[in-house]
Amino acid sequence: MKVSIIGGGGLVGSSAAFALQCGGLVREIALLDVNQELAAGHALDLLHGAPSVADQVIVSGGYEHVPSSDVVCITAGLRRQPNESRLDLINRNTDLFLSILEQVGKAGLKEGAIVVVVSNPVDILTYVAADRLKLPASRVIGLGTQLDTIRFRALIAQAMNLAPTQVDALILGEHGDSMVPIWSNATVNGLPLDKFPGWTPPLASELFTRTKGSGAEVIKRKGGAGFAVGIAIRDVIDAIVLDSRRILPVSTVQDGKCYGIRDVAISVPTVVGRSGAVARLEIELWPKELQGMRNSANVLRQTLVTVLDRVGRVGR
Repeated sequence: MKVSIIGGGGLVGSSAAFALQCGGLVREIALLDVNQELAAGHALDLLHGAPSVADQVIVSGGYEHVPSSDVVCITAGLRRQPNESRLDLINRNTDLFLSILEQVGKAGLKEGAIVVVVSNPVDILTYVAADRLKLPASRVIGLGTQLDTIRFRALIAQAMNLAPTQVDALILGEHGDSMVPIWSNATVNGLPLDKFPGWTPPLASELFTRTKGSGAEVIKRKGGAGFAVGIAIRDVIDAIVLDSRRILPVSTVQDGKCYGIRDVAISVPTVVGRSGAVARLEIELWPKELQGMRNSANVLRQTLVTVLDRVGRVGR
């Protein structure tokens, strides 16, 4: 399979390419960027490591790669400032994103191709992508809270001295300030997290607060997130490539079947496979978690209405 990364010259795009290379599942990786020299440099650097990793084709270029791509991953966007929310990015990023969608539309998508949106604010732009490209909701997947979820698990594991791969906990809702921690289903190797020695409500609150601020913390310390978001992108794309039907907290346009949320893109437990978002699952939540999900949807809807009033609605 072929994956084209629009924004492949940036930190997020190049980190995603490296993660996909190390995963070894994708046959071809194309890096597209307005800075063509930077994208070409990243492609060359990745190419040099190929003999020790996987037999892949790694190239750079422009939108001519889109029609032959099975997955088009959009990571391009302006960087969030340390004290700036993801939703504050909307006015700065929308015009850039619309220009990218226009070029993708002109190039033409391969039949059955999946569009993966990473650019922030990801939930808003996922809806805009489905609308502008006139694609079924199942074929446009926002990275959503997959990144928040793996950050959440990592911080829980660190605090409790547990193996990170055995911690299972979800963040749902907006990839932003109204995200919702799903403590009701948090486990360690199948055992309830809240039964472990040392687990307390104050620690839970502390870990969620740090998770919510993790993006800003990384930006403050090193200028921008790259490695973890690259892994999160690989999680989604690998599920598509393998048709693994893996349940991931990714963002798609909702139709009311999960928690009564509709006409907004938001993260719910989603079965991801070769045809994209195969299904959305309404898992049982605590009342306060359900309230949080509906609040998150309302927060996003208010912003989405403002955006659509500004740019117009096309496909839906």
